Amino acid sequence: MTKILGIIGGGQLGMMLTEAAKKMNEHISDVIVLDPTKNCPASKVGARQIVGDFKDKNAIVELSLQSDIITYEIESGDSEVLESINSGMTINPAPSTLRIIQDKYMQKKFLRENGLPVPDFVEINSFEDAKEKIKSFGYPVMLKARRDAYDGRGNFRIENPEEITQAYEQFSGRPMMLEKVVDFEMEVSVIAARNTNGQIATYPLVENIHEENILKLTIAPARVNKKISEEAENIAKKTMEVFHGAGVFGIEMFVTKDDRVLINEIAPRVHNSGHHTLQSSSTSQFEQHLRAILGLELGNTDLLHHTVMCNILGPQEFQGKYKPLTIEQNNGVYLKMYQKDEVKPQRKMGHFNVVDVKDTKDTNMLLKKVEEVKSLIKFSPV
Repeated sequence: MTKILGIIGGGQLGMMLTEAAKKMNEHISDVIVLDPTKNCPASKVGARQIVGDFKDKNAIVELSLQSDIITYEIESGDSEVLESINSGMTINPAPSTLRIIQDKYMQKKFLRENGLPVPDFVEINSFEDAKEKIKSFGYPVMLKARRDAYDGRGNFRIENPEEITQAYEQFSGRPMMLEKVVDFEMEVSVIAARNTNGQIATYPLVENIHEENILKLTIAPARVNKKISEEAENIAKKTMEVFHGAGVFGIEMFVTKDDRVLINEIAPRVHNSGHHTLQSSSTSQFEQHLRAILGLELGNTDLLHHTVMCNILGPQEFQGKYKPLTIEQNNGVYLKMYQKDEVKPQRKMGHFNVVDVKDTKDTNMLLKKVEEVKSLIKFSPV
């Protein structure tokens, strides 16, 4: 029997989930998204849209009344409202898991209590508390807003005592935590999935390169030794075992200079660093997520091709409506635009994957080709 899928969030992740759902019409008959932006990306590829805030109780209830199963592409949904309606329908990942992950302090505490490796961290209760606890961590140290922060927007790296006041005032009125800065060699992530029957599958470890706290490149597979790769995948599997519910999770980690692997943050949803799977794998992370929440057998996660994913961000010098962006797609280049109406500085507008079609496993050649493709991308006003 087919189901109506409800998604909290209709941005690019909701768009690509909708596209995957449309290919699974023997299991999913319709898709409805809840998103505050009219004509959101998901609505442009066939999803029906409820226009409303992610935390709007009435909108969430309305979505539940129209759906058979609910999932999310953003962590901003009201977990308490979702828990209250959870008894009457299927919501995955579990609202209890969303509630833990939404609070970065609770997330780290939960992971540590379950024996998973994380950086040192403490809760902050006041300005004086922050000053005192920073002394024990030393400089630099990271002050973080515990909730409603992504792409580094909730982080302030404190380099010296003179910056404490500025950092604290930036998050004034919001719950905060302090975290020891990790001297890492590399940022990596594992895209992992767990279905409703408890089956777990992980994609190979990938390497992530950030600029200004926003993901710039994902290199699949990560340029690490086998021991690190296996350790990261084992950590990811254990993470999936301790959280409730089904779906795809993006598990971001640090590889330290002495080859330890620490969990940085977890996203209970499909993840930017998993976009390479659209071309690198026989099962994309979007199809995998749907298979997981529907209780189907998980798809194959083997890496068929070495691939580099590059985010396309809005330029600093231009904001507004723009001409359609196109590039020649051949020789392993695949462009994916998110159909957003306006470009804004640093806004994620699309991505492209460069795939090693000749199977040379030459990552440097792929990176060189990424730079060539990037030089062709230009946003122009309408």
